[in-house]
Amino acid sequence: MKLDPARHVVVPAISGADLLASVPAVSGIASIDVREHSNIPSSCMDPPRWSALSAAVSAALEPPEVRGVVVTHGTDTLEETAWWLDLTVESERPVVLTGAQRSASEPDLDGPRNLLDAVRVAIAPDSRNQGTLVVMNGRIHAAREVRKLDTASVEGFGSGAYGMLGAVDARRVFYRRAPARRAHVAIRTAAMPRVDIVTIYGGADGALVRAAVGQGAAGIVVQALGAGNVNPPMLAAIIEALAQGVAVVITTRVTNGAVAPHYGYEGGGATLLAAGAVLGNDLSAQKARILLMLLLQDGRVSAPELQAAFDQ
Repeated sequence: MKLDPARHVVVPAISGADLLASVPAVSGIASIDVREHSNIPSSCMDPPRWSALSAAVSAALEPPEVRGVVVTHGTDTLEETAWWLDLTVESERPVVLTGAQRSASEPDLDGPRNLLDAVRVAIAPDSRNQGTLVVMNGRIHAAREVRKLDTASVEGFGSGAYGMLGAVDARRVFYRRAPARRAHVAIRTAAMPRVDIVTIYGGADGALVRAAVGQGAAGIVVQALGAGNVNPPMLAAIIEALAQGVAVVITTRVTNGAVAPHYGYEGGGATLLAAGAVLGNDLSAQKARILLMLLLQDGRVSAPELQAAFDQ
C-alpha cells in the first residue's frame, strides 16, 4: 500500500518487483524469482483466490533448487491465508508469509525489514518441515496458531499461549520449538462448499444460524462463549441445522484456550456435543471455517470424521 495524494488514503500500488527493489540486501543472500500473482487488499481474499494461490505456491516449489517461497500479503487476512496454505500445500520446504503494518509511504515503514527477514527464514535449513510460517517483526509464527492482535502496531501478530516458534535477525534464524499439530487436505473441487461464521452474544436468538441454513450453508462455525457454550435459543437453532444435514463446529470468542464439553446446562458444551456438533478445539472461528470447508469438499461429512480432524 502507498498513500494516494489526491484522496489521502492508502491503496494497493506496489508490485512484487517494487517490493524487492526496496530491499537491495536480499540480493546478497538469495536469488529471487518474482511472480506477480495478484495485487489486491487482503480483505478481498476468498476460497477461489486461496485455491489459486495454493496452486501457484505448489508450482513455484516444483524446481528442486527452490529453497522456499515467500508470499507478501496484507495483514487483515494473513493468518487465514497462512492456515489455508499450511493445509493444502504439501512440501518439506517452507512457505513464508509476511506483510507490513505500516504503508510504504510512512518514514518508519516495516515492510522492507519484514521481507528481508522472510527471505532469511525461507532459505534457512532449519525451516524445512516447519510448514507454512508467518514472519513479522522478527518473530516466526506457526500458521495454525498465529493471530493478528493489534490493528496498527508493528508487533501486531502473536501466537497466544503457545508463543512464537522462533526468531530471525541479521545474524541467524533460530527455532525454539516446532509446530506439532499439522495436517494436509487436498483440494478436490473448484467450488468450495459454503461455510458461514455465526457469533453468539447476549440475547442471540438463533436467527443468524437459520439464515445461514437458508442461504445454503453446508457448514456453520459458531463462535461461542467461554469453553464453547451458547444460550437455549441458539442451541435450538443449531439442533435444527444439524437435523438438516448442516455440519456445525463450535469455537470460542475467547482469545486463548480450547472448547470442551464441560457444561451440561441447556446450551452448554456437553449438550452441543451430544446434539451432534463438532468441537473446534483451539482454532479461531476463521481458521475453523477454513478447515471445515476443506474437510467437507474432501468428503468428510460425518461428525466423527470431522471431530477426528479437529482433534488432530
